[in-house]
Amino acid sequence: MSLRPFLAECEEKGEVLEVSEELSTEYEIAAIIKALDGGPLLAFTRVKGHAGFTVISNLCNRARLLRALGAEDVEGAYRKLLEAAGNPLEPRVSSSGAEAEERVIKEPDLRELPVLTHYRGDAGPYITSAVISALSPDGAVENVSVHRLLVAGRKKMVIRLVPRHLYRLWQMAREEGRDLGVAISIGVHPAVILASTTPVPFGVSEFAVANALLGGRLELVECGKVDARAPAGAEIIIEAVIKADEMAPEGPLVDITGTHDAVRQQPVVEAKRVLMRERPYYHAILPAGVEHRLLMGFPREAEIWRAVSKVVPRVRAVNLTLGGCGWLHAVIAIEKNVDGDAKNAIMAAFAAHPSLKHVVIVDPDIDIYDPVQVEWAIATRFQASEDLVLVPNARGSTLDPSADQATGLTTKVGLDATIPLERDRRAFERAVIPVGPGVEELLRRLGRA
Repeated sequence: MSLRPFLAECEEKGEVLEVSEELSTEYEIAAIIKALDGGPLLAFTRVKGHAGFTVISNLCNRARLLRALGAEDVEGAYRKLLEAAGNPLEPRVSSSGAEAEERVIKEPDLRELPVLTHYRGDAGPYITSAVISALSPDGAVENVSVHRLLVAGRKKMVIRLVPRHLYRLWQMAREEGRDLGVAISIGVHPAVILASTTPVPFGVSEFAVANALLGGRLELVECGKVDARAPAGAEIIIEAVIKADEMAPEGPLVDITGTHDAVRQQPVVEAKRVLMRERPYYHAILPAGVEHRLLMGFPREAEIWRAVSKVVPRVRAVNLTLGGCGWLHAVIAIEKNVDGDAKNAIMAAFAAHPSLKHVVIVDPDIDIYDPVQVEWAIATRFQASEDLVLVPNARGSTLDPSADQATGLTTKVGLDATIPLERDRRAFERAVIPVGPGVEELLRRLGRA
């Protein structure tokens, strides 16, 4: 299960927009992605200085992500992701290895890859869709996660390594005086990227989660230069090591909030060799774009959905909103039995996603993906003296520049924008104009249906 069949399916559905004008990797491609953010799947076929590559972006919007998961609706996608995370399935490993997958094998020169420079003020060109896989020194634990990589030379990258599972493997290797071997895969099926951003316990391989999502159809290959595994169908595989004792400045880069992150000393990554398919696709994720926020936030939506479902009769949908950076703000539609249900939902959401800052609970008649409808619900169904939940000095996200950057403390706010059950519901419902079939057809022709 690889990227190319998914791209072919998107092409058949008319979702791919080919951009044939010659464009530079420095700002120009990023500007087009930004202008069409969340829309068609973009394929840049003439990349200045990088003949033979096609840069793709907007691979995932919400509809395409659901299709990649084989889900009919968002609730089905949440269930499928949570089931896969709870019941991982070890993938098959090809005995032939990465070299036999009809790949071009090259000595590393990372400058040959069409790596984008995205925003004014960025430290340089960044690989943003890198699925990085590594094994513990004893081979017992595998981690697969997405990390940004600053290309800093022919063989040199600098990785943003937050203190989570890959960091732990790196520390284990350092304690033995070793570099950590990694496989850096670019251009994989969306389910593989999503699995790699899904929180699972240390010791559970995200490749096994991806394989469960894909119905057992994911195949891995062993790398030749390092002790790591990669998806067999990956467009580009960089076999590399995270150096045990070499650090370099990393950043600034625009993070999920749309603001530049800080400059930090981070580990150096040294490429050992590069393996590519013929005429490879290079997947570029725009920092702070819809795709970035969706792939990072969707697994958290599933966690929120599960937690809130335990305290209210029914959760219709969860949306980590784009205006909330796909991370800090949630809108949740619920069915409630008693008026206290909405406040319980707020507290459950905060517990499920500790980075969450603001939560709005609405009734099922509100489209949680329409900010105008959500604001309307707050305007007509919310009273701060009765419906506000305020949690000061709580742990939040350091991605939020307004939070205390040393401690991560923030003030969290929940809004119950649901109709009070003891009130006449008709006073809170939106007026409707009845429309017959003839007018519906006219509206369709006018593009308004």
